[in-house]
Amino acid sequence: MRSVLVIVASVVVTAMFAGHTVLAQSPPAAHPAMPGGASSHHHQMRHPGPGAAGAPELAQAGQDAFGAIAEIVGVLDADPTTDWSRVNLERLRQHLIDMHEVVLRADVKQAPVPGGLAMEVTGTGRTERAILAMVLPHAAELDGMSAYAAKTETIPGGVRLTVTAKNAGDAGVVARLRGLGFIGLLTEGGHHRPHHLAMARGGR
Repeated sequence: MRSVLVIVASVVVTAMFAGHTVLAQSPPAAHPAMPGGASSHHHQMRHPGPGAAGAPELAQAGQDAFGAIAEIVGVLDADPTTDWSRVNLERLRQHLIDMHEVVLRADVKQAPVPGGLAMEVTGTGRTERAILAMVLPHAAELDGMSAYAAKTETIPGGVRLTVTAKNAGDAGVVARLRGLGFIGLLTEGGHHRPHHLAMARGGR
């Protein structure tokens, strides 16, 4: 009987050691890859996004005027009615240069007036020419809007632009146009993109 118990105990101990050895040699369970970790990166490399076979897709063209012109070219290419004999992208480029001059190089002095704001926009050389080319027609656009009345006066070096609320008692409109100032008012209206496209097509 004693010998039987010794044998049973020996078998149990052997089995315990064998199980411990198996557990010690088994590789740990793989943990889920953390975002941005090596496994995530490897997964992304195995499943590339669109354009990975060639150049990567970029949201920016590297320069804003270049990007605007490239966008226009895409629209012209997609339109089967485009008359390429009339397309004038150089004219659009010159207009974009005018925009650059007015937005970044013009000197602007602003002062509140009853019901609105008066702005003296001046510069020299190409900047002065750009002010005349852009501000005068834009004043007409502003004056055609329901909220504003706009008028211009040429002054040495540029233009004096005065914008007031058509409803002088509308304090909200007055506060908004004064808050916008010259550069904000320059963005008003939805004519910029259609104007650029029409210009590229050879129109006005």
